[in-house]
Amino acid sequence: MPLPRTSVVAAVLAGALLAAATGCAAQEPASGSASPAPGGSADCSPGALPTRTTGTLAVGTDKPAYGPWFSEDRPENGKGFESAVAYAVAAKLGYPKEKVSWVVAPFGRATAPGPKDFDFDINQVSISAERRQAVDFSSGYYDVRQAVIALKSSKAASARSLADLKGVKLGAQVGTTSLEAITGTLRPSAPPAVFDSNDLAKAALRNGQVEALVVDLPTAFYITGAEVTEAVVVGQLTGAGGGGEQFGLVLDKGSRLTGCVSTAVDALRADGTLARLEQEWLSDAVSAPVLR
Repeated sequence: MPLPRTSVVAAVLAGALLAAATGCAAQEPASGSASPAPGGSADCSPGALPTRTTGTLAVGTDKPAYGPWFSEDRPENGKGFESAVAYAVAAKLGYPKEKVSWVVAPFGRATAPGPKDFDFDINQVSISAERRQAVDFSSGYYDVRQAVIALKSSKAASARSLADLKGVKLGAQVGTTSLEAITGTLRPSAPPAVFDSNDLAKAALRNGQVEALVVDLPTAFYITGAEVTEAVVVGQLTGAGGGGEQFGLVLDKGSRLTGCVSTAVDALRADGTLARLEQEWLSDAVSAPVLR
């Protein structure tokens, strides 16, 4: 379960905001938004969607629900980037907060073929052609980079390039683009360690089972600022496998809701809501050096 935002995290955020203000951002957003997979049509009138339960919008996410995407493992509180985005999308669709329900949806199950227990899922799921074979995606709501974290006492902490990480024992959560970034971009000399959850991955980092982890950049800052404070963000990845990646909302394959949900996401991007929520919850994800 993620820790609540403490003064330690506030200090991390404050430093990152200063970096953003002085133009030190290294993260470059992907251009535009990803096109949603074609789905059936639906009446997009406020509150009129053919949801699983009439009049209620069911939103799925994993448990624990980690920061900075969620806060206090309580998606329903509206705190954290993805919780806030979910409620913003719901509002655009005509569902106020009291008409939104949350469903536990493990990461792997959310993207697997078959009917879902949610109307859409929000859980840092990267849009990919492979996943599109099993599920629909909305337009992208966040442009993301992968990052490397390591214990401050590790040799990996001093890495300044991809070559410096070749001999490092790396780890990542199973089924994630973080793992794909290891095999496709970092290409270490030893096979990566694969974990069922980020909690297991963090434990492995602490006990020396791995020397470094790959996670998305905002999660990297949260882990090092609030959960594994003896670790540091080594840097972020770019290029093939490390850039041009977007998170999208997950829906049933061929869902009648896909078009309406994508329209809502596009409207939130156009009116500045996504940028504002990113600044509020993820602004610490701008100060990591790029590893090339």
